[in-house]
Amino acid sequence: MIKAKCVVEGTSIKGTVFFTQENSNSPVRVTGAFIGLRASVQQGFTIYEFGDITNGCLSAGEHYNPFGKTHGAPADEERHVGDLGNILASVSGKATINFTDTMISLTGPQSIIGRTVVVHGDRDDLGLGEDETSKTTGNAGSLEACGIIGIAEV
Repeated sequence: MIKAKCVVEGTSIKGTVFFTQENSNSPVRVTGAFIGLRASVQQGFTIYEFGDITNGCLSAGEHYNPFGKTHGAPADEERHVGDLGNILASVSGKATINFTDTMISLTGPQSIIGRTVVVHGDRDDLGLGEDETSKTTGNAGSLEACGIIGIAEV
């Protein structure tokens, strides 16, 4: 069992994300909770390439995309490894997440440990928008909160 944890912080958004993987061939379970999100709004949820937040979330680089694919939804074959979809907040701005993902990993050369989780200001269009930026960023807007993924206690 491999475990990782990320404490996400922004001006108003706070949260903790947990990643668990049974072995190197199994999907990764992603769980967590957030507060301070925009009420009843979907906000993009992405893993970025660098574990660097020295200049806030801007230092984290771009969406984690080691295979050079276009932006997409979590269930799409054509997607960045870091494309994890959207978080939907309640009317109080709180959200919980609980899903599995088969593209991210906590082991090997494409491990997400040491990279950055980002919560965006807007809804991720999952690469379905009409403009070119949809295929690179999902038009998810500003980088509202972030944190570096680290190894967690087993």
